[in-house]
Amino acid sequence: MLKTLMVTLAGLGLSAAVSAQELVEGQHYTLLESPVATQVDEDQIEVTEAFWFGCPHCYRLQTSVNEWYETLDDDVSIVHMPATMGGDWNTHATAFYAAQSLGIEDELHQDFFDAIHQDGRSLTEADDIAEFFSDYGVSEEEAKQALTAFSVRSEVNKANSRMREMRLMGVPALIVDGRYVVSPQSAGSLENMPQIADALIEKVRSERTQ
Repeated sequence: MLKTLMVTLAGLGLSAAVSAQELVEGQHYTLLESPVATQVDEDQIEVTEAFWFGCPHCYRLQTSVNEWYETLDDDVSIVHMPATMGGDWNTHATAFYAAQSLGIEDELHQDFFDAIHQDGRSLTEADDIAEFFSDYGVSEEEAKQALTAFSVRSEVNKANSRMREMRLMGVPALIVDGRYVVSPQSAGSLENMPQIADALIEKVRSERTQ
């Protein structure tokens, strides 16, 4: 896969909210030829946020996407999926799943982004990551064990497989119901991505009632 980030297209912002009926395949979103199995209960609508901690566009998206998450109904479940494109990408994916295994990922998630993009820390070395984790109630030794755990490596491999199934060539991306992929390009801007994904959620609800 190309190791390029999806960039924001300037001047293509949407002037008004898009409804489910107004969505256009190939314009607002991409439809996967083969749906990817979702990871949530069948009565839930899964929204997967594909990201890389080192990606400036993913960082910029956090404000709007986190505000949007707060507005979602109970039938929507969010899954964070770190991108795995080798090198630092995989190191950060490992950090994500290690934090998840330690029960500190929710608390740490935004801070990890901030440390990289505001404080200028790369957080690509195990010692640095373990030290960072130690601020969240775990020891550096526990953190290092998690970073090398078989279960964490397995989660990174699963994320890599899901990225390939979703045919993702970059991040950020929002994938709704394992079928509909929203990128900065298709949405017109980073800020529009939640808006398009929200309309796709309504589309899924409508499809399930038919």
